[in-house]
Amino acid sequence: MPEYLNVYVENERYDDNPFIDRKPDLSELPKFDEVKDKLPEPFWDGHPDSIEAYYKAWRIAFGNLGKPTAENGFVSPYIDAAFNGHIFMWDSCFMLMFGKYGDKAFSFQRTLDNFYCKQEPDGFIGREYSEENGESIFYRLDPVSTGPEIMDWCEWQYYKCFGDRKRLADVYYPLLTYHRWMRMFHTWRDGSYWASGFGCGMDNLPRRDKFTGFDDFDSGIYFHSFMSWVDANFQAILSCENLLNMAHELGEDYGVEELEEEKKLLIGYVNEKLWSKDDAYYYDLRRDGSFLTQKTLASYWGLLAGAVPEDRADSFIAHLENEKEFKRPHRVPTLSADSGDYDPDGGYWNGGVWAPTVYMVLRGLTRYGRHGLAAEIAENHYENVMKVFNETGTFWENYAPESAAPGRAQKDFVGWTGLVPITVFIEYILGITVESEKDLIIWRVSKTERHGIKKLSVDRDSTVDLECAARSSVSEKPAVTVKCDKDITVKVIYDGGKSFTVGSER
Repeated sequence: MPEYLNVYVENERYDDNPFIDRKPDLSELPKFDEVKDKLPEPFWDGHPDSIEAYYKAWRIAFGNLGKPTAENGFVSPYIDAAFNGHIFMWDSCFMLMFGKYGDKAFSFQRTLDNFYCKQEPDGFIGREYSEENGESIFYRLDPVSTGPEIMDWCEWQYYKCFGDRKRLADVYYPLLTYHRWMRMFHTWRDGSYWASGFGCGMDNLPRRDKFTGFDDFDSGIYFHSFMSWVDANFQAILSCENLLNMAHELGEDYGVEELEEEKKLLIGYVNEKLWSKDDAYYYDLRRDGSFLTQKTLASYWGLLAGAVPEDRADSFIAHLENEKEFKRPHRVPTLSADSGDYDPDGGYWNGGVWAPTVYMVLRGLTRYGRHGLAAEIAENHYENVMKVFNETGTFWENYAPESAAPGRAQKDFVGWTGLVPITVFIEYILGITVESEKDLIIWRVSKTERHGIKKLSVDRDSTVDLECAARSSVSEKPAVTVKCDKDITVKVIYDGGKSFTVGSER
């Protein structure tokens, strides 16, 4: 065998990753029936199926837990994507978005420990690891080896829920080092980012350039197609922002200047190069400077990243309300219905409705203050998933866009579809959002039936009980009761923007 020159360059802050040499936690995994009473208890009079679906999702989730072994080298118990015997970066982050509500029963957040502990000295973290032997499924320089870059978003959301500064300090350097790796190996000369079908997580979306020299279909899944990828750029902006938020909270100066500079550069780039004034849309950019004019939900990472200028927001968001594009009977498909590749049965990512991308859109709309549209889309998505649940008794990997039906999908998928009966239900149907670091809860009350939740975590030690009494109409001022073992403020918003605050009773 020939001997090659070693050109591997280690990142100077790799040694600040505390997960590398962490001893594995071999604790026994909890069983659902043993910990059910530790979960939040939602209630909504007249809607027993919603409560049934909520607990069914948790039951399936607790059946998908795994733990470290000598063979896989993981360090923490985790939730499995229940797909193929691998853990996935993309899936794990979205599963943790509902796992945050079960934190007192199981530390779902620590699932990401098993990615951090596999970080290589140059900063690389793989997108997919074998649960059997712990090996990365892809070589690090393979175009599909990693991504999407959203672990920092997940960690920041947990900080907002629990205010855990120790965790923030533990993850800052692994995430910064990973971001540096992405900047080094997944950018073009202009600083913009690329991805691939596998790398962006939306495998078979029609995002492929011509003249690659490969089969067009395969080039879109396995290759970058020489394009600047719209979601990869917005996710890099989001990553910069979340890392800067972490640095600010920790009083950390290291890395701040480079993150601020890159964030500014990328916001300028996406708005100058990826924005089509004619279509009012952000597109992937081909190497010849033309747009790949496929409207996909990849572009809506721009809302979540806060990178869309306010004077463009209305025209950009309007596509979500266009019945020829994304406003289909089940909202919102990953591919616009006016695309020639759109599949009315879903076609996996070619029009399928997926819990993670819908949730991304909801959080982006919320960030831009489009609460009415977010609620409308959430209600539609939730109702369609519940229709399928009531017909089939379970949840599916994805759903068809033109009817209340599964797409090309696995069943019992919790998996990220747990987002709908748990997170979307709590945050958009019941309307409750926790901002623990501010000792604040925002409650957007839209229901007239008695509803609320008990034992909702407001930090790692405290819980709150919230109840809204039945009302005669949506315009009637809600009668809200708040009970908590710490001082917390609840801002109640109702009837299109009226608001008042309620303090907690002990």
